Amino acid sequence: MTTTTPRGRAARAPRPRTTAPRAAVLLATAVLALTACGSGGAAGAAGPAAADAQVPTTDVVSGVTKDPAAAKLLPADVRARGTLALATSVGTPPGATYLPDGTTVAGQDIDFADAVGKVLGLKLTREVASFEAILPALDSGKYDLGTGNFGVTEERRKTIDFVTYINDGQGFAVRADSPLKKVTALPQLCGLTVATGAGTTFEATLEDNRHRCRDAGKPPYDVKTYADQGALWISLQQGRSDVVMSTINGLRYAVRQQQGLRFLNEFKRLDVGFAFKKGSPLAPAVQAAVNRLKADGTYDRILKKWGTGASAVTTSRISPPEIR
Repeated sequence: MTTTTPRGRAARAPRPRTTAPRAAVLLATAVLALTACGSGGAAGAAGPAAADAQVPTTDVVSGVTKDPAAAKLLPADVRARGTLALATSVGTPPGATYLPDGTTVAGQDIDFADAVGKVLGLKLTREVASFEAILPALDSGKYDLGTGNFGVTEERRKTIDFVTYINDGQGFAVRADSPLKKVTALPQLCGLTVATGAGTTFEATLEDNRHRCRDAGKPPYDVKTYADQGALWISLQQGRSDVVMSTINGLRYAVRQQQGLRFLNEFKRLDVGFAFKKGSPLAPAVQAAVNRLKADGTYDRILKKWGTGASAVTTSRISPPEIR
């Protein structure tokens, strides 16, 4: 059983002007309540948009039962209290989004967390929090673990432990009329405007490599960051951005839902995991729970529900090295 406190949502974006292209308005409607990886995304606003985005609601978790062997790995104090404090970043599907009631959360991250809780015999106390606030809050002890499509990077591994459950990563999307065909190196973006999520690994990757345009004697690319995914996609549709850099799964999902967009290509893969305070004794139990879900078929059912079978991992690992 999971309880949810819908706190930490980002404010709604201003309503698009009536002169905006209809496609941009539709796209904003579909994603405003809905982010994205390996790197995360910002919390979205609640609303009826999820219905437009065709969010699946098939129950693939309720039949999961407790695994005594995995539960035995829990710290004694956690077993005694029977609960886990979980922080969840809510943005766009397939990671996590709101259903039409504006308060119920759904998504791949939600299903995996709920299933892990059942395997461990624990009740999850879920609180919605902004993506950028979760990792610092883990260190303070406010939460036991967090979800937000957190990519495992070397920088994050210094202060955070991860238990991996999928493989996602970085990719690009453009308007259908874009001349871009594939981005294999960031200097291909020189002179363009790139939209991405604020506080994500995408932003860090772009900023760290901006000098490569200057080194090549080319005009730098401009990075526009957005805490609200609706505003990000409107910027692409209206031509204020040339390309979006975000999660592979999130981009694929978005372009399937909307006309006029094209998934460009994968750029870099990253393992994605539950996040914990460094040295948390909870990690081995959660790892065992994920591997139990692999063994009993629940894992594959969750991926099938969200159309992310290509993100399957062979086994869950604790803080593996970043994929290079």
